[in-house]
Parts: sequence; C-alpha cells; structure tokens
Amino acid sequence: MKVAVIGTTGYGGGELIRILYNHPIFRIHSIHSTRDEEPITAEFPHLTGVFEQTLTKADPEVIAEEADLVFLATPSRVSGKLAEAFYGKDIQVVDLSGDLRLQKQGEYEQWYKHEPVNQEVIKEAVYGLSEWNKEQIKNAKLVANPGCYPTATLLGLAPVAAAGLVEPNGIIIDAKSGVSGAGKSLTKGNAFAEMNDNFRIYKVNEHQHIPEIQQQLNLWDEAIAPITFNTHLIPITRGIMATIYVQLKKELATSEVIDLYKEQYHNHPFVRVRNEGQYPSVKEVCGSNYCDIGLNVDQRTGRLTIVSVIDNLMKGAAGQAVQNANIMNGLEEKMGLDFVPIYP
Repeated sequence: MKVAVIGTTGYGGGELIRILYNHPIFRIHSIHSTRDEEPITAEFPHLTGVFEQTLTKADPEVIAEEADLVFLATPSRVSGKLAEAFYGKDIQVVDLSGDLRLQKQGEYEQWYKHEPVNQEVIKEAVYGLSEWNKEQIKNAKLVANPGCYPTATLLGLAPVAAAGLVEPNGIIIDAKSGVSGAGKSLTKGNAFAEMNDNFRIYKVNEHQHIPEIQQQLNLWDEAIAPITFNTHLIPITRGIMATIYVQLKKELATSEVIDLYKEQYHNHPFVRVRNEGQYPSVKEVCGSNYCDIGLNVDQRTGRLTIVSVIDNLMKGAAGQAVQNANIMNGLEEKMGLDFVPIYP
C-alpha cells in the first residue's frame, strides 16, 4: 500500500518514518510539509543513508490520487483543514492531532481555542483507541488517533470503568510526561536549563485532553462525573506515567482486579498487565507500542491505584496510528510494530 505522511518534521512524524520504513505492507510513497521543500535529512540527520526522500508541499488532490493512506502528523488547526480537504476522497486518513476527537459541539473551541472542523467530518471520524474501538476502526475511512495522555489514562481505567465498578465522583489522574510531548518547537518551558533537575506542573485543571478522556469514560459509564486531571513535565525525553486513583463500588482484592484486567486484555498484544506487587516504569516501554499497567487496591480506603505507562511518541502517537491503520486494512495489529523496548 502506498502511504503518504504529512508533517514529518515533528517528533511524531519522525517516528512514523521509523515504523513505516520497515513495515511489510505499507510503503512510504511521499512525505510532505506545510513549510518549504527540503530533504528530510535536513530535519533528521540520523536518516542519512537510510531514508532520504525530499519533503514536498502537501497537496491533498495529488496525494489522494497517488496514495492509499495518509497520516496527518501536523498540529491542531492544520490537521483539521487537511482532514476536510481529504474528506470524501478515496483515501484512508489517520489524524494524530486533536482536531477530530471531540464530538460535542462547542468543546473544541472551549479547550483548543480554535475554529472547529466541519461537524460532518467530525461525525465521520472514529476514535482510534485500538483495544476498545477495534470493530469501528475496521470499517473506518477516517480515524482520530487518541492523544498521548488519554491513551495511557483510558487504557488504565477502561476495565473497571466499563464494568461499572468505579464510584462516579472523585476520579483523579496525576500524569507526567517527558519533554518530547511538547514537540520540537523551542520554548522557555522545555529548554534544558529550565527542565534539567526540575519537575513542573502545567495547564492546571485546563489541559485540552480533559474532555477527550471524559467523553470516552462516559461512553463506558455515563454516570462518571467530571474528572480531576493534571499534567507535569519531567526531565526525560520520552515516556508518560499516569497514576490514577478511583474509589471502587465494592470490596475487591488486588488479585481480583488484576484478574479482571488480564482477562480484558488477554487478546490485546500491546497491553501488558503486571502481576501483584509489580509496577511499571516508563523506561520499560521506551521505543515500543506497549502500555504497561500495574494495580493496587488499598484495603483501608477501598481505593484502586492504577499505574499506566506508555512511550508518548509510540503508543501515544505514531505507534497507535500505525496500529489503527493495520486494523483499518485487515492486517495483523502487530505488523511493523513488534519492537522490543529499548532498555536501559
């Protein structure tokens, strides 16, 4: 299959090239930028002698004629306009931005502060949480790839939320991310001198991923009340850890909750549930498409602590995007993604 990638100069786009370069079915036909034309090696010198295509201007008409599938790895606002341009054309689209994720009118403007995409396009988009929306993804032409924080959070919460085991009030998500999640653009906040030996909270109670998480939780259990969700930057390059606290509706042992999770995810190769007393760290999923989950029920309080880790650029972006493209085309989910994590 011929694949085009728009937005290959960012970290997510760079990871798409890394994955697709060795994919047995998807072949990179063209790479595109919304900026000036230049060799990809000007942005990513590590591709010298490996992959040396030239970035060209993104022309949806031409791309739709030449390619079977396009990944949009461009920022919000840009991706939405491109999705509208591809809408109705004979090409599959996987969008890595947040432009197509929120179904409720008015939420995108409130949280992203941009003009929304045409509602007809948004309604066509399938939310690509691979392990939970597989049947819808199979028949989709347009997939809204989940955000990195929502992926870690929702995979961690899903089994107990979908089973109706969570008290609707008081879900707290305490999430941390490496600085690659902020993208390649230089800002004071992600400069080395600001982040090294530092640990900082940001977007307190106003992160744009809040409504995305809430939207999916309410599909599993409409009684779940607004969540508390806060994010932190930590001085590592890549990785997310979401530590989630929920009150259980009934008394359960840790072993029972672990059994529930292992049963739910036993046919999903990229979710690994740890045994009792074991908890994942971000380095254990680095460079891979895995989500690792650890669980503990505090018998004193009846509160479940969920620890969910992913690589934000892989399962939180490019890896899940390729996983969704595999599902869309009836391929094995793991195709092109069967990487052993990089350790140490």
